[in-house]
Amino acid sequence: MLRLCLTLLTISSLAMLAHAKDVLHTFKKVRLTDQFWAEGAHFADFNHDGIMDIVSGPFWYEGPDYKKRHEIWPAKASFKRKKSDGTEETVPGFEGALGEKNAYSECFLTFTYDFNNDGWPDVLVYGFPGKEAIWYENPKGKDSLWERHVIFDVLDNESPGLADITGDGKPELLCCSRGYIGYATADWKNPAAPWKFHPVSPQGGYQKFTHGIGCGDINGDGRIDIIEKEGWWEQPASLEGDPVWVKHSFHFADAGAQMLVYDVNGDGLNDVITSIQAHGYGLAWYEQVREEGKITFRQHMILPNDPSKDRYGVNFSQLHSLALADIDGDGLMDIVTGKRFWAHGKTGSDPDSNGQAVLYWFKLVRPGPGKAEFIPHIIDNDSGVGTEVTAGYITSRKYPDIVVGNKKGVFLFKNEVSARPDREKAIPKTTAE
Repeated sequence: MLRLCLTLLTISSLAMLAHAKDVLHTFKKVRLTDQFWAEGAHFADFNHDGIMDIVSGPFWYEGPDYKKRHEIWPAKASFKRKKSDGTEETVPGFEGALGEKNAYSECFLTFTYDFNNDGWPDVLVYGFPGKEAIWYENPKGKDSLWERHVIFDVLDNESPGLADITGDGKPELLCCSRGYIGYATADWKNPAAPWKFHPVSPQGGYQKFTHGIGCGDINGDGRIDIIEKEGWWEQPASLEGDPVWVKHSFHFADAGAQMLVYDVNGDGLNDVITSIQAHGYGLAWYEQVREEGKITFRQHMILPNDPSKDRYGVNFSQLHSLALADIDGDGLMDIVTGKRFWAHGKTGSDPDSNGQAVLYWFKLVRPGPGKAEFIPHIIDNDSGVGTEVTAGYITSRKYPDIVVGNKKGVFLFKNEVSARPDREKAIPKTTAE
């Protein structure tokens, strides 16, 4: 029976891989708005019609066409710009691509979850580094503003997360606060009350504009560890009394973005994926290796950490957000990332600030045992990412789509599939599929 199960599993895996090689993945771009309200976006079925909706900033957009939008909180932001005839007009939203000057939104990242367990998905907003975290309560189908619950007063780090760190099946806020790195937990009997912060480190230099944080089981003990640019913090056997976790130092990045944990090369050990500099260049995965029983990492560059091109002729700066998703359905998780458009404005000091706002997915292939490579494929060259990029099953349950909110607006990229015209050219020299 075991042999039969393994044989069926092998056949199923080979069939899935063959199918993945036979199809071409392209993305249909849907622009929900050109206004700048947020640097992130997410999705959920907010109105219980069985169709996924999209949320970015103060609005949620009704699927399946996403043309009708609803306010979650009052959308009051606007700016003035001069028209070609010299007159002035008022433009809704914060000043981004529709203007000339640099501005920042009041919404850096957005997450969705049913916080009060009433069966309706709510929205969690990380406003601006160093400010509050707020979740907005779904009004259960009423077309009204959503009730606002401030759950955390000082949320630091530019790439915080919402993840189950404690293993209780409920999400925690992964973040920094007041000089510590740690996480915040809810009282799930009253999730609208302020959440409690649990530091895992001594107080140090973690501040509101700290870049780079993630979580995952690094050492394989079944507990979630926390990763930052200078190492990983090992979760102890007991969290009673908020003990300081053991730090294992390793330089992953200078100042990256979301740090992803995944067994890239299939050797049974979790690895780390990160951008090297969120406002510069570089993308890498760090292979976990065991040396005399100790854990260390071996760097594998995906994109150079300077303006030079990779072997596919690809490179871009401002990799300020990353996500993992199985884009092509081959059972392996791929990287989704891109250029954060005008991170510090049109005339900012960031390298290649006005370069094309590209969005890419990097296909993971394993050419041999313990080997791995990421192949770049362009999705779009006029959108980019914000401080968040989200991939998930929005318009289909088979292949994940991608949503982006940034200074160019809000975008949905529908993952569409067609037969490959030439299987021998499945991996092109250029980045476009």
